[in-house]
Amino acid sequence: MALQYQLKEGSYHLYDMSTPASRLTGEHRLRLKTDTVAIAFDVRTGMLHEHGSPARIHSWASGTRRRLRAAGALDSANDIVVVSGPLPVDEINKCLQISGYCRRMFSRLATLPHGKRIERPQAAH
Repeated sequence: MALQYQLKEGSYHLYDMSTPASRLTGEHRLRLKTDTVAIAFDVRTGMLHEHGSPARIHSWASGTRRRLRAAGALDSANDIVVVSGPLPVDEINKCLQISGYCRRMFSRLATLPHGKRIERPQAAH
């Protein structure tokens, strides 16, 4: 399954690019529509665990951390990080496509632009 986020009308749309495009709309199968996106990953390796709506991802991370701690895997539990908010679509898609990219994105998180900010052309002077 080839997943890709796109920003449309102020919302993140997750499309399954492996499905055929609709003859009517030209769009692939919509899997998710959300105002913000959350990404859960391993902070040491950058491996992506889950992505999607923040409520579901935070719930998944809490439950997974609890199970790992109960099994005695404290380091693994503590390595799960969730980043959520209006992230740039290209950064989200790189996390889905490039193994370990989440760690690189996380290290640059403070300098990333707001994901929903629309770049306006500069006026000529």
